[in-house]
Amino acid sequence: MANQTTEREFLSEGVRGWLHTPASPSGNSLVLTHGAGSNCNSPLLKSVAGAFADAGFTVLRCDLPYRQLKSKGPPFPAQAARDREGLRQALRDLMVEAPGRLFLGGHSYGGRQSTILAAEDPALAEALLLLSYPLHPPRKPEQLRTNHFPALQTPALFVHGTRDPFGTIAEMRQHLTLIPARTALLEISAAGHELRADPNDILSSFTTFIA
Repeated sequence: MANQTTEREFLSEGVRGWLHTPASPSGNSLVLTHGAGSNCNSPLLKSVAGAFADAGFTVLRCDLPYRQLKSKGPPFPAQAARDREGLRQALRDLMVEAPGRLFLGGHSYGGRQSTILAAEDPALAEALLLLSYPLHPPRKPEQLRTNHFPALQTPALFVHGTRDPFGTIAEMRQHLTLIPARTALLEISAAGHELRADPNDILSSFTTFIA
C-alpha cells in the first residue's frame, strides 16, 4: 500500500523547490531537477517525485539557480558551474532533512549537470537517475556532450525515449560504454524528449538498479 506523503515548499540559501516527505521513509532520498526550458513544477518531475515519495523516498525537486533568476528562457552557458553548485547545496540540505542513502537526478539539462557534478565529486551521491540525457543537440550528432563520461564513477540509470531527437537508443548505448561506472538504460517506447512515461516504471527500474 502506498505511503501517504506530504509536500511543502522548500527554501534555503541557493535552493528553491518542493520537499516530498513520505509517511514511512525508506532511508532513501532523491534530489531531482529540471530541463533547460522548464522548472521544478514540470509534469514529469511532479509525477516522478510523487511516485518515488509514495515508495518511501524523501524527494526534493528543485529549481536550478538560473531558473531562480529568471522565470523563462534557457540557462546561461557560462554560468553552468553555478547551477551545479545549486545541486550540491540541495544535496546538503536534503541530507539534513533525511539522512540516509542520497541520490541525484534530473531531466535533460538538469541530468547533464548532475553527471558533471558527480564526475567532479563522486562522493556526493550513491547513484544517478538521468531522464532524457541530452547526448547532443537535435540534428547535430557531432556535438557530443560526453567529455566527462570517462571520469564518471557514480552508477547511473539512463531513462530514454525511442523518439528522442537528442540521441537515439543506439547512440546512447554506444556512448554509455565511455562511463567506467555501472550503468543501465531504460527504453521508453515511442517517447520523445519530454519523456511521457509511467513514473512507476521508472521507480521500479531505479529501485532494482540501486538494490
